Amino acid sequence: MKLRNLSLIVCGIILLGYSCKNGNNESTEAKDSLIVTAEPSLKKMMIIAKVNVKPDKAKQFIEAAKEMIENSNKEPGCKFYQLYQDPYEAGKMVFVEEYADSNAVNAHFGAEYFKAFGPKITDLLAGPSEIKIITVDNEQIK
Repeated sequence: MKLRNLSLIVCGIILLGYSCKNGNNESTEAKDSLIVTAEPSLKKMMIIAKVNVKPDKAKQFIEAAKEMIENSNKEPGCKFYQLYQDPYEAGKMVFVEEYADSNAVNAHFGAEYFKAFGPKITDLLAGPSEIKIITVDNEQIK
């Protein structure tokens, strides 16, 4: 798969009040209230969100994430929305999401369950998250 235009469009997709990094490795502080939007694109988009959870809160985080995962996978433009846990470090989690285009991403960001997720997990986090939104320019399956 060839990925191009790796860039961070928004910080705080999941976590309000934490910093995240963009494609240039510059820190950006998340705002208290975010208007989250993706740049217009009719190309497939992916979101990779690395989350650091307190190891003793991992099960609680996964339970909280289930509603988000189930609802997101029902969105018309969502191709998949999954959460993966590092088998060696219980607190290291990664959300991997794929959307039809930026309209689907923006609809996801506007969903009420999305907006409610951040406050639900704030006390479960061990540190900042790294969130990247990727536009897939050309995909080749070999």
